[in-house]
Amino acid sequence: MATAQSPRDPQCRADLGAQYVTRTPHYAGQHQSFYDELLTQGVLKPLTSLIEGMVVKEGDCNFVAPQGISSIVKHYLKESGVEVSYGHRVTEIYLKDDKWEVHKEAGGSELFDIIILTMPVPQILQLQGDIKNLISESQKQQLTSVRYSCRFALGLFYEAGTQIDVPWAARYILNNPYICFVSIDNQKRDIDAADSGPSVVVHTTTSFGMENLEKSIEDVQDVILQQMSSVLPDLPTPASTTCRRWTYSQAEESCNRQSLKKNEG
Repeated sequence: MATAQSPRDPQCRADLGAQYVTRTPHYAGQHQSFYDELLTQGVLKPLTSLIEGMVVKEGDCNFVAPQGISSIVKHYLKESGVEVSYGHRVTEIYLKDDKWEVHKEAGGSELFDIIILTMPVPQILQLQGDIKNLISESQKQQLTSVRYSCRFALGLFYEAGTQIDVPWAARYILNNPYICFVSIDNQKRDIDAADSGPSVVVHTTTSFGMENLEKSIEDVQDVILQQMSSVLPDLPTPASTTCRRWTYSQAEESCNRQSLKKNEG
């Protein structure tokens, strides 16, 4: 859930990760109160814009975040009252006297009662300290089997008054080896770009992501922009851009959770 903003206008935003939230009938039954809260607070609203090529299953309902998809995370962090510290890379975790001692790359450590790790599996397996010994060999084999897809996301920001004339708000691109999804992001979120300017999001295919994983962001961005000329030939030149490398985009092969539970004893 990553939202970028134009360096010239913070109101001009682009969702570089998840594009919308899909509530399945199962989730509606299990978590309706969460959806009700987000809708009441205006964090979410129903997706009414045309997403060309989107597959909608019976009973599904889609929502967008008017202020960007990251506003969902910000809402819950604010509600929880937690103190958030950004930009600290964790390198080692030790268990000391029923407390977790967390070491940071920049130096120093802090003690915590509970730790929740939400990063991709390969990054968990890179952690040093006691945590390495707490994962059994069989669990490690299961976790090592997890495979992720990779993709790049490009955000294009425009000056106010720029016109992008297409009949859809977003579109899944079929049979293109480079690009799989394009969104006129303000239209997708039903935001008028008259004052802040429109924004465009481009997602690459996972095959392109894997093939260019080691290349520089600048080189990859140039290729994406070149390929966009065939998808949207009349797309104006953006005022600014941002490109995100999702090294761990989506899990293509997951581990067997039941097997992990058995291995836990």
